[in-house]
Amino acid sequence: MAQSYPLSTSSSSSSSSPSSHALYYRKSIAITTSISFSHSSRHFKLLNFSYQLSPFLSKPKTLLQATNTLQDTKLDDPVAKSPSLSKNSIWVNPKSPRAKQLWKNSSHAISSPLAKLAKSLDSCNPTSEHVSEILSVLGDDVLERDAVVILNAMVNPYTALLAVDYFKQKIKPCSHVILYNVTLKLFREVKDFEGAEKLFDEMLQRGIHPNLITFSTMISCASMCSFPHKAVKWFEMMPSFGCEPDNNLSSSMIYVYARTGNADMALKLYDRAKAEKWHVDTVVFSGLIKMFGMSGNYDECLNVYNDMKVLGAKPNLVTYNALLYAMGRAKRAREAKAIYEEMIDNGLSPTWPTYAALLQAYCRARFSKNAMRVYKEMKEKGKDIDVVLYNMLFDMCANVGCVDEAVKIFEDMKSSGTCRPDKFTYASLINMYSCLSKISEMEAMFNEMMESGFQPDVIVLTSLVHCYGKAKRADDVVKVFSQLMDLGISPDGRFCDCVLYAMSQVPKEESGKLAGCIEKANPMLGSVLRYLMKKHEGGENFRKEALELFNSTEPEVKKSMCNCLIDLCVNLDVPDRARDLLDLGLTLRIYTDIQSRSQAKWSLHLKRLSVGAALTALSVWINDLSKALELGEELPPLLGINTGHGKHRLSDKALPTVFESYLKELKAPFHKAANMDGWFLATSEAATSWLQSRGSTVALPQ
Repeated sequence: MAQSYPLSTSSSSSSSSPSSHALYYRKSIAITTSISFSHSSRHFKLLNFSYQLSPFLSKPKTLLQATNTLQDTKLDDPVAKSPSLSKNSIWVNPKSPRAKQLWKNSSHAISSPLAKLAKSLDSCNPTSEHVSEILSVLGDDVLERDAVVILNAMVNPYTALLAVDYFKQKIKPCSHVILYNVTLKLFREVKDFEGAEKLFDEMLQRGIHPNLITFSTMISCASMCSFPHKAVKWFEMMPSFGCEPDNNLSSSMIYVYARTGNADMALKLYDRAKAEKWHVDTVVFSGLIKMFGMSGNYDECLNVYNDMKVLGAKPNLVTYNALLYAMGRAKRAREAKAIYEEMIDNGLSPTWPTYAALLQAYCRARFSKNAMRVYKEMKEKGKDIDVVLYNMLFDMCANVGCVDEAVKIFEDMKSSGTCRPDKFTYASLINMYSCLSKISEMEAMFNEMMESGFQPDVIVLTSLVHCYGKAKRADDVVKVFSQLMDLGISPDGRFCDCVLYAMSQVPKEESGKLAGCIEKANPMLGSVLRYLMKKHEGGENFRKEALELFNSTEPEVKKSMCNCLIDLCVNLDVPDRARDLLDLGLTLRIYTDIQSRSQAKWSLHLKRLSVGAALTALSVWINDLSKALELGEELPPLLGINTGHGKHRLSDKALPTVFESYLKELKAPFHKAANMDGWFLATSEAATSWLQSRGSTVALPQ
């Protein structure tokens, strides 16, 4: 775990010294320095040492003479112990971006001649002559520690390169790697990864062997420069140089692999970290949560979060935001709410990303009341709401029918002065009015969109067709189709599906108008329609053409299109074609799990089927039950029909209501279950008696 390093606040005594230009920098002083370089939870430490110039030397050989008992400690030892601290020290977190600046601004550092040299080097002309002139005051016998302190105090990596060249001539070769490592840190601080790579290449050309510090600095530099793939490259090349990563570096690489999307390597290192009890930073956990969230593995997001609690790691705001975004993508609003409440309990204040993630979670899960609370809180706290967040709210309102709330938010948006409605805004509101069959409001919003300079796209025109279709306004559907053609927009599967739905709603004498539109928009669908409208015989040809149609249709549209075609068959009184389409839907797995059987109960599941498709499925199921009895099979104790408890999205009719009326018409023994919404149940005795008394088939209602 990262440790703090002290900034000395005590001044040191000094004695007089000979006066000359060189000796100005050799003033007899005693300095105690403690510096710790931290990256990826590892430290490159300069331990406490004292410099004291001998007053008896008329011509000292060095600027500072080290007398500290720890002077033999290796400077590149990543596990060197921290020095003891004076009573007047200030502890500074080495991970803080201000750590180095705080050290430079301390009274001790400011008074240091070495710091003054570093400052001169930072601002001098970047030539060897100028650098040599400044450093000549150190004499010929330069201490390794002096060179390291100077380089570390610098902020200009480009003049630091010239200083390194100078120091290499004065310092023994075995210490050159330390000089390069400190200079690499400067390139990391200015986020010049290309410069760091060039310096590394120079190291190799000079025969200087890189060590663990070298690679960890290159890896952290690549990561800071947003080059995670290059960080992985440097990590994986370490063994070829005889370097093995320590636990801290391996732990930090979990985050890097997560950023690159390499889940296998991230999890491999993460499992090792847990097994071997490595220290894992909070940023690593946050990276894993984000990785799992982006890949859709939402349960693992929560598992990592639980690991944090078990391992004693404290989540920060980044962690909570990553979790909230993941729960939003998963539509897990309840988990998002619990995580947010825990964040507040832990004393963290939500930021704009927090509110955005929480709002997304509530909007996607259709938690309208919670979403509206977040929206109001953002407004009260003066948080900007951008067009993306507004559009999420409008989309939610369209799906749950919150018209008044949507109108109020729309007015807020237009009066905000910072955000204007875009095409998606208008599309969401038009869709909302369309789903609620509010034709005048839909048309007014459409006109406002046009006046704002936005041309309608296929999504907007599809909403218009849907609304006009439900209202049985065939001429308006034709007008919208003509507008689509005039704009040069290609009709997609959803548009054709809505025209087909409109065709199933309008009177039979007007259906030909819409059939002509479908012929132009989708000739394959038009061919299937001709079979139905002209009531052609020949089921095999029909099945073949319907199969080709479904195979060429977008997956997300297939079920809706099949539903509409079956509805049309029911309206046109062609029940055989309706059964053909249902059978084809089952074969192609457009419909799945319609029937279930156990020893105690046989069930028919009709949720998400249109009225015509559900009635057709009921007809087929009842006929199957009759055949089972004819073959001597015994029915289970209970038979059930599950219609769900809502409306199909393209119908104003609630399926339970339709079925309750239809089952009474059939005099079927199925009755509404008292404690099971949308279920109709019958005992085997009652069902058997009814099936034996009725005819061989059940006719579909007209």
